[in-house]
Amino acid sequence: MALNPYLIFNGNAREAALFYAQVFGTEEPQFMTYGSVHGEDIPEEAKDLIMHTYLEIAGGKLMISDTYPGNPFQEGNNFTLAYVSNDEAAIRSAFEKLKDGGKVEMELQETFWSKAYGSLTDKFNIQWQFSHEA
Repeated sequence: MALNPYLIFNGNAREAALFYAQVFGTEEPQFMTYGSVHGEDIPEEAKDLIMHTYLEIAGGKLMISDTYPGNPFQEGNNFTLAYVSNDEAAIRSAFEKLKDGGKVEMELQETFWSKAYGSLTDKFNIQWQFSHEA
């Protein structure tokens, strides 16, 4: 059984999912909205929000949704996503794209455990680590 990170956004899940699909070169995700599942039984402002979507990245699933209106929300400082791959070019490409509008904590560099390791927080305040595994 796989462990899948699940990102919750405050109304911009669609934008984030499309951005991550572009960064990692995946197919555009299919979106399940609260309105498509709950019909007319929900507030108007919730109908187009994303209830669930996912991206397949490097053999894993990144699941994404919007929080339901009125539920408490705190942007992502309680987790880090680790992108680990043996494809150094893919790591470097994703790092460069994700740092646009974000903040780099550690530029990609060689460490004793990785040929290319780095970390950043992207424009959606999601923390990422990148590591090349040969």
